[in-house]
Amino acid sequence: MVGERRRAANRANARAGGPRTAAGKDASAKNAHRHGLTLPVMGDPALAAQVERLARAIAGANATPQSLELALAIAEAEVDLMRVRRARPDLVARVLDDRVEGSVSCARLARLDLYERLGLSRRKLAVRAYDAARAGPRSKAPFRRRSGA
Repeated sequence: MVGERRRAANRANARAGGPRTAAGKDASAKNAHRHGLTLPVMGDPALAAQVERLARAIAGANATPQSLELALAIAEAEVDLMRVRRARPDLVARVLDDRVEGSVSCARLARLDLYERLGLSRRKLAVRAYDAARAGPRSKAPFRRRSGA
């Protein structure tokens, strides 16, 4: 457990951190939206329509509302992965072109890889939930941990 002195110090440090100038605050606000991959898929009407079409294709014509909802989670993750994979070639090209100037760092590529890993994980969990719902309540879990023996 964290002591009261440490908690107070953490809070004081948190209040002191962050940009102080208007320009710094503006730059900080734009960081998360640099390449748009942190924005929710359903916030973009074109992507939302793509997610809907993909979810209906996954769930099938006679899908129940629960099945369609689980298929939407799979479709959202898949569209996120497509966005990341579309952004990668441009970013790689920029890194290679700007290697002399150093304006585009490999750290951005690393963040892109992080977005992809998160999307893969979300998709895997969504597929597992969808499969478990289709299998019914009496089926075994699709993946089980082995005992430590």
